[in-house]
Amino acid sequence: MVEKVITLENISLIDFLGTENQNIKQLAAAFPSSKIISRGNEIKIQGQTPEITKIHEILSSLIDHYHKFGKITHNSVNRYLAPDGITEEEVIVTSPDVIVYGSKGGVIKAKTPNQQKLVDSVEKNDLVFALGPAGTGKTYVSVAMAVRALKNKEVKKIIISRPVVEAGESLGFLPGDMKEKVDPYLRPIYDALEDMIPVEKLKYYQENKIIEIAPLAYMRGRTLNNAFVLLDEAQNTTPAQMKMFLTRMGPNAKLMVNGDWSQIDLPRNQRSGLMEALNILRGVKGIGFVEMTAEDVVRHRLVRDIVNAYSKLEEERRAAREDAKAAEASEPVKLNGRSRKPRVEKAE
Repeated sequence: MVEKVITLENISLIDFLGTENQNIKQLAAAFPSSKIISRGNEIKIQGQTPEITKIHEILSSLIDHYHKFGKITHNSVNRYLAPDGITEEEVIVTSPDVIVYGSKGGVIKAKTPNQQKLVDSVEKNDLVFALGPAGTGKTYVSVAMAVRALKNKEVKKIIISRPVVEAGESLGFLPGDMKEKVDPYLRPIYDALEDMIPVEKLKYYQENKIIEIAPLAYMRGRTLNNAFVLLDEAQNTTPAQMKMFLTRMGPNAKLMVNGDWSQIDLPRNQRSGLMEALNILRGVKGIGFVEMTAEDVVRHRLVRDIVNAYSKLEEERRAAREDAKAAEASEPVKLNGRSRKPRVEKAE
């Protein structure tokens, strides 16, 4: 008799084994000559070599299936017991535009041409800036790309950060530990992660620092190696903070910087580090820039109209400021109470 043991790592047992081990019982019923015993996170197989090998192959396929879809169902087990059968899930797997599979089996992929440009840019570049208004999917697509890189073992961890301008990044006065202090500001990121990773697995990743979510202030002094690093709400960084973040990049690291220049919450006299970085880094080889527009908004249909209305207002204000500057420059200069037009040098 041959015995093999499979250890389930980073897997929710209830989602993999099924209620009262129904999935394992279903598999065992198909191989009555062998024993399949589940204890804790270990599955022990006992029997003759040919059958043991087959069971091991099926369990390995089910583990891969779990990592793609987040759970194992009765139909999933049937699929691998009958290799010639084809399920809807298998057809989905072959789709080349899928970024990652959600925690409930859904497909997460680019929904607009610019979102696809973002996916392509991340694949080609180690540093990518994603710019655009709210609701265009910048954060969601970025998190999906990070999760895919982790699942494919392209990186060892995910680090997601943002400046906590609302609290001035002076978090010490807030109650609770660091996680409790910053969680309210990082909720959109948690929501995206929970769509893509089963709850138990996400908890394991966070407890073991495989996924870190922290305010930007806690990035200082670190070198980020073998990691997918996302800076969200980057329009609210100062120039010093942006430089600090970009220079954390270590070997085999991929950085994404997301921002919306129409939602800068910094004090009026403070420059945005995102805007400065865009001016400095455009044209640098190996850095990608993707700009989203109102056409990429994937929230409620009214959001696109709202974004367009605010964009129109910003354009009108910008034009008014430029007209005011032009008018001021053309006014006569007053000296000793007398008006004198600015001197214009004549070309020789």
